[in-house]
Amino acid sequence: MTAMLILGVVFTLLLFFGVPVSFGIGIATVLALFTVTPTIDTALIVSAQRVASSLDSFTLVAIPLFILAGNLMNTGGIALRLIDLARVLVGWLPGSLAQISVVANALFGAISGSAVASAASVGATLSPLQRKAGYNMPLCAAANVAASPCGLLIPPSGALIVYSLISGGTPVDVLFVAGYIPGILMALSVMLWLHILAKRGDLPQDIQRYTVREALAVFWRALPALTMVLIIMGGIVGGVFTATEAAGAAALYTLVLSLLYRSLSWRKLGEAMLSAGVGTAVVMLMVGVSMTMSWLMASTGSVMLIANAITEFSSNPIVLLLLFNVLLLLLGTFLDITPGLLIFTPIFLPVAMKLGISPVHFGIIITFNLCIGIATPPVGSTLFVAARVAGVPLGQLTRPLLPMFAFMIAALLLVTYVPALSLWLPQVLLGKTA
Repeated sequence: MTAMLILGVVFTLLLFFGVPVSFGIGIATVLALFTVTPTIDTALIVSAQRVASSLDSFTLVAIPLFILAGNLMNTGGIALRLIDLARVLVGWLPGSLAQISVVANALFGAISGSAVASAASVGATLSPLQRKAGYNMPLCAAANVAASPCGLLIPPSGALIVYSLISGGTPVDVLFVAGYIPGILMALSVMLWLHILAKRGDLPQDIQRYTVREALAVFWRALPALTMVLIIMGGIVGGVFTATEAAGAAALYTLVLSLLYRSLSWRKLGEAMLSAGVGTAVVMLMVGVSMTMSWLMASTGSVMLIANAITEFSSNPIVLLLLFNVLLLLLGTFLDITPGLLIFTPIFLPVAMKLGISPVHFGIIITFNLCIGIATPPVGSTLFVAARVAGVPLGQLTRPLLPMFAFMIAALLLVTYVPALSLWLPQVLLGKTA
């Protein structure tokens, strides 16, 4: 308990003083480990060994490859083709430019795996058109913020890869397939609120219609990008390759596609690879120190103590799932999705499994919660990007975001209490749910 007290207090103080989360976890873990080891040198050596062994995982190789594929898509002009496809799919709805931003975020985010890149690409493309059409720009920026995390649930998802690792090996292929319906529900919840606003007259009634020939031409231009998803998920579902091998195929396919489009120069390729390297370093440092912290908590018995304390509060699964959602929504406002998964999964997952909740279902629940968290003040990463590309003050996004959060939380509760929304598709396509 002394080690856990030091871990919690030091980590909280370091976050309060603005120390990056990964460094805060690392420093707090070393100091907590010092209480159960003879010397500080021993604590440092054990910590370093645990960080290194935590990163020795074939599954983690998928993360840099998916990041690289997303960067190549962003610089290779593929995002514009997906936005055009979104125009065809929902351009017939009232308030079409707002609805298009949601669908475009889901399409691009699902392929790139980055909420920030999705918000930046979609917002930069649509904001000038929305402003010219007379849209309320804070509302459009808020819709961009709320929709950008959808792609973190829709595979391929780096967040679900991290959850697979930290949860003790929950199959990545099952998690990927399980994320489809919840991710689509998240997008539909935002679209429903925008539709209500349009019917009330709070959004322009512009409608974009396409002839069959025009729609087919747009679909044809977007087909190569969509084919990447078919290659990845078809290969995984068909047992042709693992998630890591699928990531390699995605990076190679995106590189070839960008070269065929002649939209990728050597300079852009170098920038994409450098950005992928930096992004990978950030994620891997977070994974290493968080896995070390989880090992310390498990080896000192702290996880079981916390689990027992939670189950003593209530043994009712309905009550405890609601408690998990409330805690994750609150704590997710201060943490990005990767540290949130790494910190809270080892604490809450044993309780969930004790209640008979599938680790796949729980993985979707915790990821859904943290997806909402990265769109909320005060530290939501997509907030700053969406406000900048839309050219609106950050403070003007809070009010239009609140009803969107309400609809997203309603979708979250639906996913939480209807496990079939997460488990039905893996059972149909893979014949398994774990």
